[in-house]
Amino acid sequence: MQSAPFLRIGTRGSMLALAQAQLTQRLLAEAHGVALERIEIRVITTSGDRLTDRPLSEAGGKGLFSREIEAALAAGEVDLGVHSSKDLASWLPDGMVLAAFLEREDVRDAFVSLKYPGVSELPQGAKLGSSSIRRAAQMLRVRPDLEVVQFRGNVDTRLAKLEAGVADATLLAVAGLNRLGKQDKITAYLDPREFLPAPAQGAIGIEIREADARTAELVGVLNHLPTATTIAAERALLATLDGSCRTPIGAFTELNGVWCRLTAEILSPDGHEFYRGAVEGAAADAAKLGTQLGATLLEQAGPEFQRQFKG
Repeated sequence: MQSAPFLRIGTRGSMLALAQAQLTQRLLAEAHGVALERIEIRVITTSGDRLTDRPLSEAGGKGLFSREIEAALAAGEVDLGVHSSKDLASWLPDGMVLAAFLEREDVRDAFVSLKYPGVSELPQGAKLGSSSIRRAAQMLRVRPDLEVVQFRGNVDTRLAKLEAGVADATLLAVAGLNRLGKQDKITAYLDPREFLPAPAQGAIGIEIREADARTAELVGVLNHLPTATTIAAERALLATLDGSCRTPIGAFTELNGVWCRLTAEILSPDGHEFYRGAVEGAAADAAKLGTQLGATLLEQAGPEFQRQFKG
């Protein structure tokens, strides 16, 4: 008779999501001395996976890649959800918590092109493929002549579109390319202090039911404290800004021992208007720093700027 799973992981079915789930599976098996096959991976199709004909920002924004996994958690069908933390909504559903973060990967964005070595070498009016309004806004800020074309799909789909000539270049998260073993596709790395990454980019988050003490203890051993600190700052910033997929927001957190510096910005979609600030303090106060900087940016931007993201 087959024994019950030691743990059940809920994940999306993309190659990147599966790679992240399998990494979590392996780390849990090693940490607790159980066979790999006793930690089950269940693929769950999310709203974001089904949406292929329009930008995510038009269909409800953040949370589209996590709702169905969270529903499976709430129903007791899985014990933990493994997420790309940047895809999570600013506020989790009632009864859910982020119990652990794996060590953060490279937070930078990659410039990928088959023709040009970098952003500055793109010709006038070149086509930039991106479905991220943050990346589009940041690029248009420095290169307002660029034409942004929609680039939905997984990493392989986007690379195929590039090869087909749909765009002259695209931007992808370095973390995803690294996890898929596609570092060779990177043409250049963007400076994270100039092009601030998405809040929580590069961090794998583990979500569980708040009342599930057993799973909390089992996944807690995987929690990487420096990563948890940076994500606390960036998610507090997001929550204060009420950040969604309709809001171009960049954030970059630097840690040096017990010291923390958070730099963040909010932009208009065309990149013409943007507000940037930084705050620093004790790493133990990371969430407070995020809240503080979010409030400062909102004050700088004013209600007119904020109104364009409502509705």
